[in-house]
Amino acid sequence: MMHDKLLRATCLSTLLSGFLAPSAVMAAAGQEETADSGGDGRSVLASEYQPQEEGAGQTLEDFFTSALDFSPRLRIAEDRLDIGRARRRGANGQLLPQVSATASVNENRQQTEAEEGVNQYLGERYALRLQQVLFDWQTFARRGRAYAEENQYEAEYFAELSLLLTDVAERYFTVLEARDTLESVEAELRAVRNQREQVQRMRNLEMVPSTDLYDVEAREASLEAEQLNAEGELNVAREALRSATGLEVGTLFELGESADLSVPEGTPQSWASIAENANHQLEARQYALEAADRTVSEQRGAYMPRVSLIATQQRSTLGYDNRPNPLTDTGYLGVDITVPLFAGGSNRAAVREAQSQRNIASNELRQVRLEVADQARMLFLNLRTNAMRISAAERTVEAMSVAAESRQRAFDLGNTTSVEVLDALRDRFIAERDLNALRYEHMNLRLRLLQVAGTLDAEDMIEVSNWLVTPQ
Repeated sequence: MMHDKLLRATCLSTLLSGFLAPSAVMAAAGQEETADSGGDGRSVLASEYQPQEEGAGQTLEDFFTSALDFSPRLRIAEDRLDIGRARRRGANGQLLPQVSATASVNENRQQTEAEEGVNQYLGERYALRLQQVLFDWQTFARRGRAYAEENQYEAEYFAELSLLLTDVAERYFTVLEARDTLESVEAELRAVRNQREQVQRMRNLEMVPSTDLYDVEAREASLEAEQLNAEGELNVAREALRSATGLEVGTLFELGESADLSVPEGTPQSWASIAENANHQLEARQYALEAADRTVSEQRGAYMPRVSLIATQQRSTLGYDNRPNPLTDTGYLGVDITVPLFAGGSNRAAVREAQSQRNIASNELRQVRLEVADQARMLFLNLRTNAMRISAAERTVEAMSVAAESRQRAFDLGNTTSVEVLDALRDRFIAERDLNALRYEHMNLRLRLLQVAGTLDAEDMIEVSNWLVTPQ
């Protein structure tokens, strides 16, 4: 199962390297159109759209690709996965035949009381040894623990990967939301300035009191301050995206009208069940518990005998105590049995420690399961609530737009005050900004729900990218 998931991650990386290629063509077309459309009264951000600067990101694919190479957390998770693979190979190697060869050549000097003089001679010894484990419970359990740890690190890698993609997408949408907010404030500021010019003309003709002009000027000053605040928030959002990906932020694509703002099918409990079965962090905790069980078994194996098959072949010119001996060729085949009897209580202490570690892993698994299920339920409920809020906000924007137009016509006819016109304009633009915020929040909630459920894959990223269009 974990091998299939690793294959899916490889496919994800491959798809991320090219799934936005059509958008790049759209970007080039949009750049040519924008170059010919100047002075149309749009905001500064929209009118200054230029060809992509070198070394800056524009599409989601740009920032995904950069984040995969830039993220230290993902690199750490990948290295931990490599460690798990190495440990698994090492544990398997302990169960394979162990072959070693030794050779020694030495010069000996021997003197005895029975013989006069000193006997000097050259000794040689060559040996080939093979040892094969037949029964070693600790080695068997260690191999099982290595497999469980490798699966744990693999699940943690997938968890980090999906979390990274979700985080990058959320930061991308935060920049878009901040940019839309700035454009909306600038549009409102232009409308208020037009209103000020109209009130100024009417004041010169003594058609309105001075207080109307003061009200418009105060609203203009307030919007200028709000514009500065929106510019600061946009700069902060751009820096947050850059810090997560290592890529400078260019002119980003914008959320199109084709974005899917529906609610996925299911119920809170069904999504909680999906998360309990597929969440990568939960899966990692399950393998951690399995590894802890294997550790307990490994420590208990210290009480069991160890059986090994041993085969040696030796050639030597030395005998007992390095005495000179005619050349001998000796072969040996036997079974080595080691039975532990007493270790001073260290084995019992090791088993107790392993059992406590296993209890910790079990409670961590239960804690993560509860958290994941709660997150899935809450995200689904928030997503459903947000969809209803979007519908209400769309109706509010329509109503506020009609009200603002009506107030303006009434003011032109002298049937209302400028303050009422300003209030209508303010309500209209606030409603538009609230609607945009809800749209981006819906996208973030949707991605977080898929990430918590453990079902986020390349197809979801492709779908999100298709909702982004070239800025006009």
